[in-house]
Amino acid sequence: MKTLTSTPKQDGYRMPGEFEAHRGVYILWPQRPDNWRNGGKPAQKQFVDVATAISEFEHVTVGVNDDQYENARNLLPDQVEVVEISNNDSWIRDCGATFVKNDQGGLRAVDWTFNAWGGLFDGLYFPWDKDDRVAQKMAEMEHVDRYRLNDFVLEGGSIHVDGEGTLITTEECLLSEGRNPQLSKEQIEEVLKEHLNLEKIIWLHKGIYLDETNGHVDNIANFVAPGHVVLAWTDDQNDPQYEISRENLEILEQATDAKGRKLKITKLYLPKPITITKEESEGVDAIEGVQPRTEGERLAASYVNYYTANGGIVFPIFNDPNDEKARETLQSLYPDRKIVGVPAREILLGGGNIHCITQQVPEA
Repeated sequence: MKTLTSTPKQDGYRMPGEFEAHRGVYILWPQRPDNWRNGGKPAQKQFVDVATAISEFEHVTVGVNDDQYENARNLLPDQVEVVEISNNDSWIRDCGATFVKNDQGGLRAVDWTFNAWGGLFDGLYFPWDKDDRVAQKMAEMEHVDRYRLNDFVLEGGSIHVDGEGTLITTEECLLSEGRNPQLSKEQIEEVLKEHLNLEKIIWLHKGIYLDETNGHVDNIANFVAPGHVVLAWTDDQNDPQYEISRENLEILEQATDAKGRKLKITKLYLPKPITITKEESEGVDAIEGVQPRTEGERLAASYVNYYTANGGIVFPIFNDPNDEKARETLQSLYPDRKIVGVPAREILLGGGNIHCITQQVPEA
């Protein structure tokens, strides 16, 4: 594996949309007792369910710390590959590699700097050194060269692309002080355009209400296909989320993509607000410098945080009346894919959801 000094744009590589074909997907195993309750046991069960669901559609590789290798190998089904990848926590969407490809069958990895969603300014834990090595290890395992950005912080969950030159993100995240405060909005755009091969960036204002990642886009909006965006939505005007979603809807309605198209927008209704129970709160170790899990705290639940697999959609369900409505909406959006709902409250309690715990490798 070489570390390249050029950029993907210079080399003719682009980030494909998640709806394009995959070689496989990576997941990291949860175990941090100061983030996952009861030593991660309830979350591990749901990670197994997610990995099993995706494995029906494409190859799944689960990376685990050494001390959890046997446990993970015993809990996961045989068709899921288990490898040792040391990590600080299990958010591979954010710390893992972003893969880019060209039209000649070439595949490469973009390795952004990871600082646990804000570093010493407002990051969620310290240290994050193992997480920041995950992307390089993925490049090694996939036998591809990488582009490493030592001076640019980005998480994969903060971006979505249409594969045709357009990216959506949120100002709340990319302009936050804990990421790249030395850069202007225009300079951040330039880095993204060079490393993902983009022409157009659509800036939403905020993400899901109280999202501890500073409003990652993958929780509020996603490209179903080029020219078509799904947006997290509520009709409840008393919910703080309403104003956020309405503002983003206006931005999307007025936007055009890199090809000059107006966007089609489909609303995906949110579950009722979900809060942490006393039992859930008490199951998490209280450690200084780590985001606490407090009883009554509202979680950033959203059906938009789904994974688009080869021939399938794996989406989170919350034992909510809107679970079925979300399934119907997703089936109408993806008529050619099998829609699979997986209970995901335990993943949500850790601060993210199904999209956040996956990172796809495109088919070159």
